[in-house]
Amino acid sequence: MWDQIKARHQKLTEQLMQGSFDQAERARIQKEISQLSHVLEKHTALQELDKQIAATSTQKEELAHDPEFAQLFDQEIELLQEKKKKIDVEIEENMFPADEHESRSVFVEIRAGAGGQEASLFASDLTRMYTNYAERHRWKVTLDHESSTDLGGYREVVLHIQGKGAYGHFKFESGVHRVQRVPATETQGRVHTSTVTVAVLPEADEVEININPSDLRIDTYRAGGAGGQHVNRTDSAVRITHIPTGIVVACQDERSQHKNKAKAMKLLQSRILAAQIEQRHKEISKIRKEQVGTGERAEKVRTYNFPQNRITDHQVNVTLKNLDMVMQGALDPIIEALREQERANRRAAGPVWLSTH
Repeated sequence: MWDQIKARHQKLTEQLMQGSFDQAERARIQKEISQLSHVLEKHTALQELDKQIAATSTQKEELAHDPEFAQLFDQEIELLQEKKKKIDVEIEENMFPADEHESRSVFVEIRAGAGGQEASLFASDLTRMYTNYAERHRWKVTLDHESSTDLGGYREVVLHIQGKGAYGHFKFESGVHRVQRVPATETQGRVHTSTVTVAVLPEADEVEININPSDLRIDTYRAGGAGGQHVNRTDSAVRITHIPTGIVVACQDERSQHKNKAKAMKLLQSRILAAQIEQRHKEISKIRKEQVGTGERAEKVRTYNFPQNRITDHQVNVTLKNLDMVMQGALDPIIEALREQERANRRAAGPVWLSTH
């Protein structure tokens, strides 16, 4: 592998010196050369540490008759091993980088699926679960859009979760969540199965997604739900349709039409970015002949079995018997298992620059 990395570094360096590229392509090549240079430097440092460890071990054997010297050599070897571990981590982070959007804030869209009122009630439960999980991580949660039912459930709700690393944790939630329980409206105690769909969108930078105003249709209407007389007197809610893609977003959380429009535009940018990310992952998946990161997913991602207090994540095949705690926001065991699986997938796929060129 290291011979391949050295060969690619040399090839790109020669191309950059001899070729003629536009600004974007030149920047891409320079970035890859920088990554490769950093990894090769760290690899050289590892080799040097291995030599130092071997030399120190030899010295220890030569002076094995002196316990005091042996102890000093053990301490030296331990320090060298610690340095080696740190460099190994740095190499892995550069060779198998995480999703470039990992550190971003996120929009989480929750929609009731099959199951009528019970699905809407479970959508409300998931909203509370995600809100509690976010608050445990000290991320700010705001409700950007909601469509509620008369029983207190949600047909649709959009959470805006702001904080570094939010997308890196929530991105695994995309897909169908299945719930098995006795609904509050069930009179004979029968267990029903309902579904809720979740979509997770990394927050887009304004400069990242350029939207032509002529591609938008903007409608205003009167907000529904709580809010007193205000909701019946002003057209403060905003719906924006992106005509080229057919993406529709709505926001009614703010009393000001201007603020609702700004929030809706932010959500629209994030949906367009999410579509671009999904397309990119499909392309990478095709090249590598396997799914990597947040590429195509199985439809059902998780099952919540209330009668048995059991939750099963089908993406990573983890089952826990503490559903009651998970519904209070204790999602970390599942999220961390998913994050570790993603890291393992990146390692198995090999370095990005060797897999995609």
